[in-house]
Amino acid sequence: MTDASATTEPGAGPEGAPAPPGYLQRKDDYLKRLRRIEGQARGLQRMVDEETYCIDILTQVSAMTRALQNVALGLVEEHLAHCVADAVATGGPEADAKVREASEAIARLVRS
Repeated sequence: MTDASATTEPGAGPEGAPAPPGYLQRKDDYLKRLRRIEGQARGLQRMVDEETYCIDILTQVSAMTRALQNVALGLVEEHLAHCVADAVATGGPEADAKVREASEAIARLVRS
């Protein structure tokens, strides 16, 4: 994961601080999901170590991939509903930048 402040415009929050991420209300849910995915990754390592049948490993890789995609889709939804919507309501070049940033993030997700 990357530092969210690296792409946040200065002055977006109070006293020049970056605005808080839109997902804060669901932070615990995201952390729970990511910990579950971390457990899945450990399980995959164990399966390989134990020389589990290839198809069984691939099935678990697919499940883990879907779980990560669901986290990503939730974060995109939160970003659009908060960061992008707020910027668009304010207008100006920041709005254009936030829409472009969201489009690029979605394109990266689609390509992966």
